[in-house]
Amino acid sequence: MNQYLALSTYIDGDHPEVAAKARALAADCVSEEEVVKACFEFVRDGIKHSWDFKLDPVTCRASDVLLHGTGYCYAKSHLLAALLRCNGIPTGLCYQRLSVGMEGPPFCLHGLNAVHLKQHGWYRIDARGNKPGIDARFMPPVERLAFPILAEQERDLPEIWAEPLPQVVDALMRYSSIREVAENLPDIELISTHSIGD
Repeated sequence: MNQYLALSTYIDGDHPEVAAKARALAADCVSEEEVVKACFEFVRDGIKHSWDFKLDPVTCRASDVLLHGTGYCYAKSHLLAALLRCNGIPTGLCYQRLSVGMEGPPFCLHGLNAVHLKQHGWYRIDARGNKPGIDARFMPPVERLAFPILAEQERDLPEIWAEPLPQVVDALMRYSSIREVAENLPDIELISTHSIGD
């Protein structure tokens, strides 16, 4: 589990502001699940989704997401991982491959988290931010993610990563405006045409 507790360039829970926020969120919690819920709801509701609110700058590091109060789903997942890792809770990064429009190409990655709960094991949470039609929640053992998998080329990717995928970091670090990111959203090539569980 050590890799899912490690702090790093983009999951910089060793940044003083991030560490302080992690402590503050956990201060009144009496259980692991309460800590996860507090951190999750802060990132979901307290950090604005860049595209929903049309907010620059583009953020990637957890500390920048906290400082500017905005981020794409990927960046928000970096902050949530940092807050939870600061509190000693193993947290990874997960991705879905979703259609950018209603269905069909182009496709892009969507970033979320998996947290390891003592009672339930790995459990996915999606702090991208709710809006009409999206109602992601923390209610283990039931997953309540932002987006269902609907189209044939969409996927719940099964991996739990300790670090952000390179193409995600590249998109967030290369482009200087949210519009540029929106026009160059990261994607991943599928290695199989079969859905997980087939």
